[in-house]
Amino acid sequence: MVLLHVKRGDESQFLLQAPGSTELEELTVQVTRVYNARLKVQRICSEMEELAEHGVFLPPNMQGLTDDQIEELKLKDEWGEKCVPSGGPVFKKDDIGRRNGQAPNEKMKQVLKKTIEEAKAIISKKQVEAGVCVTMEMVKDALDQLRGAVMIVYPMGLPPYDPIRMELGSTEDLSGTQAGLNVIEESQAQLWWAAKELRRTKKLSDYVGKNEKTKIIVKIQQRGQGAPAREPIISSEEQKQLMLYYHRRQEELKKLEENDDDSCLNSPWADNTALKRHFHGVKDIKWRPR
Repeated sequence: MVLLHVKRGDESQFLLQAPGSTELEELTVQVTRVYNARLKVQRICSEMEELAEHGVFLPPNMQGLTDDQIEELKLKDEWGEKCVPSGGPVFKKDDIGRRNGQAPNEKMKQVLKKTIEEAKAIISKKQVEAGVCVTMEMVKDALDQLRGAVMIVYPMGLPPYDPIRMELGSTEDLSGTQAGLNVIEESQAQLWWAAKELRRTKKLSDYVGKNEKTKIIVKIQQRGQGAPAREPIISSEEQKQLMLYYHRRQEELKKLEENDDDSCLNSPWADNTALKRHFHGVKDIKWRPR
């Protein structure tokens, strides 16, 4: 199995394994799906952290309004009255005005937070350092865990306009958002390796050879963005070690220059004729009268 280290720009994303005989059309779609699914998990975790702190989403026509404005306009949060967290709510106002402030109690909050941590660990970029390959099944498992935690805390479900419900139901609309810019459509995805585009009409082995133990760094890119930057010759950690070595070397040379003192040449042990004078018996002769 060829080991692919997938990156977006200079940032590591995940590891993936694929046989060298894999069609690049299939591989590109597979990499893109895992990449986009990881982004979905990240978005859901971010919203669930807010859910644990401030309760469910307010209706779109109530978001950002003050209590006085809501009362004046006679607006009512019907879904907020239905979506009460298990064990009863604890009021914690959302200063941004996106959520209704009816937060879960401490026990239910911990259920959400623990699940969020577990899901983040599955898709973490630290998996690259640990040498763990991420599969679509692993990402789906993270999504199922998040869905299960929401159902435990909100067995009646979330409002249809809540971003968590839309994300879990794959009905989210990311157009015009920064999160939407990060998503790559499967039909527009490109894989690059060694400054070469891995064309979908070929196989992986056409580029990396038949050695199944090969490890390559693949960069995923949106079509039309051009070739990504090449990988540096040495890693940032190696560069740090190299700079540290040269700094230490400079300090050593500096100390040697400061210690360039030849006064020691006048010492008796530095006299290269001392042995000769010792055998001739002319050692310590003084010519001046005492």
